[in-house]
Amino acid sequence: MAKQVTILVVDDEQVHRYMLCSMFKEWGWKCVEADDGKTAVDAVQKFSYDAVLMDVRMARMDGMEAFAKIHATHPALPVIIMTAYSSVDAAVEAIKHGAYDYMTKPLDFDRLRLTLERAVDKKQVEERKQVAQKSIPEENSSSILGSSLLMRELLEMISYVAPTEATVLINGESGTGKELVAAELHNNSERRDKPFVKVNCAALAESLLESELFGHEKGAFTGADKQREGKFVQADGGTLFLDEIGETSQAMQVKMLRVLQEHELQRVGGEETIRTDARIIAATNRDLEQEVHNGNFREDLYYRLNVVTVTVPPLRKRRDDIPTLVEHFVRKFAEKNRREVAGVTSECMELLCSYSWPGNVRELENAIERGVILMRGEYLTEKSLPVPIQKQVRERRSEREVGQDSSLQAQEKVLILRTLEETDGNKSEAARRLGVTRKTLQNKLHKYSE
Repeated sequence: MAKQVTILVVDDEQVHRYMLCSMFKEWGWKCVEADDGKTAVDAVQKFSYDAVLMDVRMARMDGMEAFAKIHATHPALPVIIMTAYSSVDAAVEAIKHGAYDYMTKPLDFDRLRLTLERAVDKKQVEERKQVAQKSIPEENSSSILGSSLLMRELLEMISYVAPTEATVLINGESGTGKELVAAELHNNSERRDKPFVKVNCAALAESLLESELFGHEKGAFTGADKQREGKFVQADGGTLFLDEIGETSQAMQVKMLRVLQEHELQRVGGEETIRTDARIIAATNRDLEQEVHNGNFREDLYYRLNVVTVTVPPLRKRRDDIPTLVEHFVRKFAEKNRREVAGVTSECMELLCSYSWPGNVRELENAIERGVILMRGEYLTEKSLPVPIQKQVRERRSEREVGQDSSLQAQEKVLILRTLEETDGNKSEAARRLGVTRKTLQNKLHKYSE
């Protein structure tokens, strides 16, 4: 899951802090309060915030001094200054020294939300870029992106198995990246300078697959106008990757078994015995052990293939890797399609990290490519993503809002009515204390009276 946005609100007026935090919770954000600049400086040293919303005028340490101290130690943390019109010059000066933006009181909540979202997006994009840069492969290092526990275990297994001559069976759902794992095994083996040959066993009819794997003699069948070497021979000295081997017929399995046992074969229509030294890596999205039990896959071939098993985890079980993958695909497709992409909004990233991804990394890649092509503006948003993903987030938000709306609205109503009571019904003064416009306050009171 993407982490929840956390805003530090710094203001010595308790009512204003409470009002802002109640609103942020409605937006799905977490809010932490600080009653003066010194408290804010200490809080930033202890916890990582996505943005700071800071008032200028405070007792022990004002907002300008607190900003300077925070920016000195956390220059990437966006700080937005809240100020009265009389202090705008100071806020502008803060921006010159690195503050993200300033807002005048009473706050325009629509503008506040937009400003905070952009600030948070910018910070999170930079953080994800740093993570992605650490995961970008250097020369002779892994080309598999991901730093989750499951991916570290997978890379460790590859590092043990790759230098050996063992036959490897790669298990994993469709779209998890089994071919990439096979390539990684080859590239880290002693055979790396020899061919890496790939065959998708599910993509060819049995007669064509036999010719593809073993080759054929001239005239062996209609259209065979010349002799052709098969993939087993083409991969001699290197690696042959048999993708979706669970889709092959039992007759084809018998022929494959001979090559694995004897390292020799005959072309279709030929009698010459040909030796081959190809390391075999096979992959499947089926449970081959169950297929053996059901009589669909030969037990002897299964044990020949299953010398070492490498399992590629589905994307839903390694969600921590999704931001890294998203950043990688955004860069890839932005360059491919000549698009300027500033990043991914926090809401979009949260959606991508929480979606179930039945199609795994392949589905994620396709979703990002579509999003980059259809995006409007600088940032990739959820509106550019495929409909099934958008539908899931709408359903999730509806469930969340049902549980939140009643309690948050009740808290807001109590706060507003209490403030009006303290100001003897003076709506202008109450609006000032709450940090909203008089019109906003009137609209809320009208809503409560319905």
